[in-house]
Parts: sequence; structure tokens; C-alpha cells
Amino acid sequence: MRHRPLLLLTSTLAAGALTLSACGSRDEGGKSDNDNGGGTQTTVVIGVDAPLTGSLSALGQGIKNSVDLAARTANKNKEVKGVTFRTETLDDQAVPASGQQNATKLVADKAVLGVVGPLNSGVSQSMQGVFARADLTQVSPANTSPELSQGDSWLKGDKKRPFKTYFRTATTDIIQGRFAAQYAFNDAKKKKAFIVDDKQTYGVGLASIFGQEFKRLGGEVVGTDHITVKETDFSSVANKVRNSGADIVYYGGQYPEGGLLSDQVKKAGARIPLMGGDGIYDPAFIKASSESNDGDLGTSVGYPVEELDSAKTFVQNYKAADYKDPYAAYGGYSYDAAWAIIQAVKSVVTANNGKLPADARAKVTEAMGKVSFEGVTGKVSFDEFGDTTNKQLTVYQVKGDAWKSVKSATFKD
Repeated sequence: MRHRPLLLLTSTLAAGALTLSACGSRDEGGKSDNDNGGGTQTTVVIGVDAPLTGSLSALGQGIKNSVDLAARTANKNKEVKGVTFRTETLDDQAVPASGQQNATKLVADKAVLGVVGPLNSGVSQSMQGVFARADLTQVSPANTSPELSQGDSWLKGDKKRPFKTYFRTATTDIIQGRFAAQYAFNDAKKKKAFIVDDKQTYGVGLASIFGQEFKRLGGEVVGTDHITVKETDFSSVANKVRNSGADIVYYGGQYPEGGLLSDQVKKAGARIPLMGGDGIYDPAFIKASSESNDGDLGTSVGYPVEELDSAKTFVQNYKAADYKDPYAAYGGYSYDAAWAIIQAVKSVVTANNGKLPADARAKVTEAMGKVSFEGVTGKVSFDEFGDTTNKQLTVYQVKGDAWKSVKSATFKD
């Protein structure tokens, strides 16, 4: 949607490959990676950019740890002969300017052949051009804004991929917003929606798509409003919701403000559910509300990781690694994003007689478009825009003090 930068060994290009002695990296728990077989190894670094501090750090730490686990697994299994993977993790604090600085730093290190992140779509907008100019692959496990992969005119049907280096393992808000509206109207039987967004790239886009689909289905949008990120008093919006006659509030934004908005809507006397996207699907959303928010709804990309047969090994290995933070909403997608980079590197090395070519970054980007494997979250592959071909989504509902899945489905137009 945030980790202290790990110490990265200086690398040099030699004979068309990055040749370094194998060296394990350490996470905060002090655990060491195994090398990839001993002796002289080519070290490939997977960069990670996420909010590791601040209000969204719960999600960012899950991203960081899951990428680390993928690198460890690749090294343990000797996934790419002669290559040792390491991670370099940077904190963007969910701030676009910080993300851009991090992108520049990652580009400057020639050992970095792919980057996982960021969490926030708005942060990604500041990074894409930096990566593209350096032919450096970027794979986000969480970005959902359509324009990142399909261009600014996607809503008009004019889809053009802005950056060939950009990929994602999370489905877009085109899918998520429509899926949410269909559940609200058809399953939850809601007919009058009040729509609120946080004026950010992700929130505005998601709220707009929800509103369009809700009206197409026959629902009525009885009001719209905006809130400001990091503010806490949303009483005026809550009063508008109460007076509108809405039977559901749809919120485009993140969980810190979403939890407070839900709380204040209910305190204003509107005992109706708040619904949002993957940005609110976090335990912190529930904790932010002093009022009971039983019945509130959230959608998230993919199926619940805990319920997937394909994720059992990931869940077991994550637990065994003893990370201090849970993998959270995007752990499975972060692991798959890192594994996609690892598979692209493997393809490039195999095609070049076991060595990285001088133009390794460009070759990895090219190979990413052909990546296809069964991952933690299901089939991992990318379409012509770099978007995931996996269109599975889940609706969650607050029941007591936890989110519970109530419907999972593969989206179909």
C-alpha cells in the first residue's frame, strides 16, 4: 500500500554477469539466508518498496516479509543455478515523493533486476517512469488503479499501456469496483448508496467505478462527498449520510479513515453498513471504530489465502520463518510477485548459457510477459497490459472483531 533498508553489498558487472561471493542477508529476527550452493555466486537483488512505518505499515511489513520468504525459498531450493537472491527493502511511508526517491536508489544499484511494490497506486505513479527509463521490472502486489497499466483514457475504452516494465499480481479496480457493486445490489439487496472517497488516486477511481456499476444495475446514488487523508473528524459527512436515506455507504480509501468514517456514520444515527475495497480490509479498520461495525463489508483481490490449497506451503513456511508481523492482505500476492521475478531471471539465465547477459534488466522485463506458473494465489501470468489474468475476488464482512469471508468468485463480465 512500509523496513529499514538492508545493507546491500556493492556489485560489479563482470563478463556480462554480476559476480559476487554468496552472502546471506539477515532480517530483523536475525535469521540468515542459505546461499545457493556455495562458492562464487551471481547475486541478484529483488528490491522492495512499501510503507514500513506509519498508518499502513501493517500491510507493508507483510509485503516485505513475503518477498524475503520467496528469496529464501529460491536460494534453499537452488531455483536458479548459480544465482543467489537477496532483498533490498525501502520505506515509502505511503508518500509519492519518497517512492520516487526509492525508485531512483533502486535503479542506481545494478544488482537490482526487479522490484516488488509499492502498496499505493498514487505512490506507484511517481515510480513507474523511473523504472521504465532503466528497463527495471516492477511488480506490484497491491496496486489496483486501472490507469497504471491501461493509461489515462482507459475509461473511454482507449487502453494503452504506458510502461512496459509495469506488472501487477492484484486485479484492477475495474474488476473490484464492479464486483463490489454487484454484491451490494444483488446479494446485500442495497438500493441507495452514499459514496465517499479520500481524494487519492486509488480511492477516487474505486468509488467512481462502484457508482457507475451500482447505477447500471438499477441502484440510486443518493449523495457523494470527500474526506481528507489523516483527518479524523468526519461528522459533517456522517450527517449527510444520515439525512440522505442511504442504506449503504461506499468508501473509496484506506482503513485508517475508513474505520473512523464507519464509526461516525453510526454515531450520527445511520445504522447502515459501510463498504469499501481492499484498502479497508485490515483488522485495524475494526479497531478504529468504537461503535460496533458488525455488517460492514470489504472486498479484496483473490480468495482468502488461508482457504487456498495452493497457499498451504506458503502459510506454513511463513509461520516457520517466525516473522514479527503477519503476511496480511497482500502477502500471497507479494510472494507471487517476487517468484515471478525469480522465474523471469531463471528464463534469462537459462537462455544465456547459465549467465546473466549485459542487458539483464531488459531481458528480465521481456521474460516477465511470458511468465506462467501455479503460485500461492493461483495461476500467475500477465496479459498484454501487464495486468494479472487472475480475476478472483472475495467479499468480507465484519462479524464480531474479525473479517469473515462471505463470498468468493471469479469475476465475469
